[in-house]
Amino acid sequence: MVEGIRFLWSATQGYRLRPWRSPYLRWRLETYSGKKAETVEAKDFWRLMWGERGQVLRFSRWLGEMRGYAEGEKGR
Repeated sequence: MVEGIRFLWSATQGYRLRPWRSPYLRWRLETYSGKKAETVEAKDFWRLMWGERGQVLRFSRWLGEMRGYAEGEKGR
């Protein structure tokens, strides 16, 4: 879960109080759902986050795993 929060923190830079306005997250939402990025609203963002919470949690675990690999590589 920490990795997911860390990802959101960096992905929403400049848009932290309104993450659905982040150009990066709009683009990701568009590629995931097919909804045009220009039309994304708060309800779309939160509906996707809630509806796909299992996927979001899996993504968060994957991020943690990848960070572990990256940090392991740094220590060598």
